[in-house]
Amino acid sequence: MKFMKLGSKTDSFQIDGNDIRYAASELVTDIVVVIGDVKFHLHKFPLLSKCACLQKLVATSTEDNSNEADISNIPGGPASFEICAKFCYGMTVTLNAYNVVVARCAAEYLGMHETTEKGNLIYKIDVFLSSSIFRSWKDSIIVLQSTKSLLPLSEDLKIVSHCVEAIATKACVDVSKVDWSYTYNRKKLPEENGNDPSWNGVNNRAVPRDWWVEDLCELGIDLYKRVIMNIKTKAILPSEVIGEALKAYAYRRLSGFSKGMIQCADVLKYGTVVDTIDWLLPVEKGCVSCSFLLKLLKAVILLDSGNIVKEQLVRKIGQQLEEASVNDILLRTPEGESTTYDVDTVHKIVEEFFMQNQNAEIESPEEDQEIQVIRSTGILSDASKLMVAKLIDGYLAEIAKDPKLPLSKFVDLAELVSGISRPAHDGLYRAIDMYLKEHPTISKSERKKICKLMDCRKLSVDACKHAVQNERLPLRVVVQVLFFEQVRVAASSGCSTPELPKGLKDLKYGSHGSSRSAATNPEEDWDAVATAEELKALKGELAALRLSNGMGGSERNGGDIKTGFEKAAIGKMKGMLKSKKIFAKLWSSKGGQGDNSGSDSSDSLGSVIPEEAKSTPSRKRHSVS
Repeated sequence: MKFMKLGSKTDSFQIDGNDIRYAASELVTDIVVVIGDVKFHLHKFPLLSKCACLQKLVATSTEDNSNEADISNIPGGPASFEICAKFCYGMTVTLNAYNVVVARCAAEYLGMHETTEKGNLIYKIDVFLSSSIFRSWKDSIIVLQSTKSLLPLSEDLKIVSHCVEAIATKACVDVSKVDWSYTYNRKKLPEENGNDPSWNGVNNRAVPRDWWVEDLCELGIDLYKRVIMNIKTKAILPSEVIGEALKAYAYRRLSGFSKGMIQCADVLKYGTVVDTIDWLLPVEKGCVSCSFLLKLLKAVILLDSGNIVKEQLVRKIGQQLEEASVNDILLRTPEGESTTYDVDTVHKIVEEFFMQNQNAEIESPEEDQEIQVIRSTGILSDASKLMVAKLIDGYLAEIAKDPKLPLSKFVDLAELVSGISRPAHDGLYRAIDMYLKEHPTISKSERKKICKLMDCRKLSVDACKHAVQNERLPLRVVVQVLFFEQVRVAASSGCSTPELPKGLKDLKYGSHGSSRSAATNPEEDWDAVATAEELKALKGELAALRLSNGMGGSERNGGDIKTGFEKAAIGKMKGMLKSKKIFAKLWSSKGGQGDNSGSDSSDSLGSVIPEEAKSTPSRKRHSVS
């Protein structure tokens, strides 16, 4: 730390109790300077020769026959006046980063300018600030912190602006010219903590570009804002470094922020910090992680910072949504809301994600044809879209556990990403199964609506095994899963994939053959929950089909295998769909079964299905209604 000594006398003021101080001299004191409860018994000559303010006060007090001068309003109180008084007496005064601002403000109050006497205290302090303090990184930060208690005078004297400029300039200096001694926050370095066994006393570690971010976390939010704005104005540091600085400040100043929650003892103070960080965020995409932006959004929702801040964050998050995790986007609703999670905000974020393509397609008449072609292709890659689709599938599985989540919000969010082609629908199936499990009282039409979201052809083998035993699914879905499982087996054995049997086509388009004319309402029966007996019967029929196909295939050549399998599959499936023996219960009245789901005895998909397979090519979406 830099310091400066003024004066040569080693004398000091004598203290008589706590409130009375005397100048050590043989001369009788002739003036009493009053500062609150403290009184200084001093001599007029050394004080008046340097302090224009005291000259005026003494002139006034003489008219009133008083030897007291009340300067209780002096910045810094008795301590700052003592520094100035010692300077007047020629006593030794030590100035450093901790007391230089209060001394400068007190000297300004007392009028210790060059016009009063050459080489006065103000001149000497200004020289010390410019030649020493503002050249030191550490001292500049300390001085800037000390200016806050002396506003607005420290601002008027330009001490604040000079400190801000000095700090910003040093933060932007080339790292090759930075030594580790610049920063006093080096706790993360093993050699500084004595934890590095290879430490030999010489620091060879390269200085990173964000070496300064931890030090600035010591500043209050108002001063911090001014420093960061100055750094951004210089346009020297990349936006990623600015983003890292804002991240470090949020983690330091917002308790619990790193864990995605805020313990807000002071809502107003925390709200100011959050709003300021959001305002300071660089406009460049990727300057901070999507995870950090979502933590910031959670804080905005919790602190109710307003729609403008929220909308800005939603827009930024949408631009890099593919980076997020499910836990990141689990935004909780404020207290008093009926649902657990803020699904509407996530819906807006996904909309912003897709808006990037629309914005990229806006063509400017001034652009040449090549640029227009590039813009028309959009900026979202298939990989980014797929990551977002899988993210939303996982998110749906989590919010489905909320018993108060309306089906409409679940379906609307799922349909928002339905246009993204995924190689597997296991994640979506898991979300649907979780919703059916947590909402057993939904109607048949609602079950049909939610199951239409997934494509049974894109379920993995493990998902199919779970689905055919899932008593929560409508019978329509179970039949389709069984059929496409057989198609998969046929394809793996070298047989061609059969056409969709007429019975399953009838399911798809809602048309039923003459064999169903005896049913009172066959559409509702197909949408009813499959019972354990029906599931067992369906699997038995397909097992027989698989067996007969295998036996027949061994007696034919490749072309006959294809024809034989198609005939066997179509014939068996038609027979299965018309079989009174299998569907006797299905075509009869369901009685008390109503809209309630079947037993929840089947296991949850989360413990059965591994991570979605990516090996199969994506196909056009197939409705299972």
